[in-house]
This record gives sequence, structure tokens and C-alpha cells, in this order.
Amino acid sequence: MTLEEAIVSDPEILGGTPVFRGTRVPVKNLFDYLHHGDSYHAFLSDFDYISEEQIQAVLDFAKRNFTSHDTSALASAA
Repeated sequence: MTLEEAIVSDPEILGGTPVFRGTRVPVKNLFDYLHHGDSYHAFLSDFDYISEEQIQAVLDFAKRNFTSHDTSALASAA
């Protein structure tokens, strides 16, 4: 699953905040869970209508783009 398939940013949904496609759940919520020591499985349990594939697409994007010194991909993601 691509990032574009996993999330959407639409001005009509939460003012353009990136959300998991088909929901009103901000992507930030996943990172809040992880930041507070919860696993992504806990997130999936609380938001069972979000797929593991969607979460994996977001985490793969973060890994590729935030663990590299090359920031060129960030410009195209914005």
C-alpha cells in the first residue's frame, strides 16, 4: 500500500490534517501512541477500522524520510 492509499489530507476533513483514508483519525494519533510507549497493536485495537497496511505505509514513509540525511523526499511529500 502506498502512502497516498493510506492517508489523505483534505481541507474538508479536519481542516486538512492528514488522516487515515476513510476515517477522521489523524495520523498524528499513531505517533502519539508510539511516543507514549504504546505499540501500534494498541493503536490498531483502539481503531480497528484502520488497517495494519495503512499503519505500515505511514511507518515506512517515516523510516525512509526521517532516518536519512537526504531531505529531498520531504519537498515532494508536502
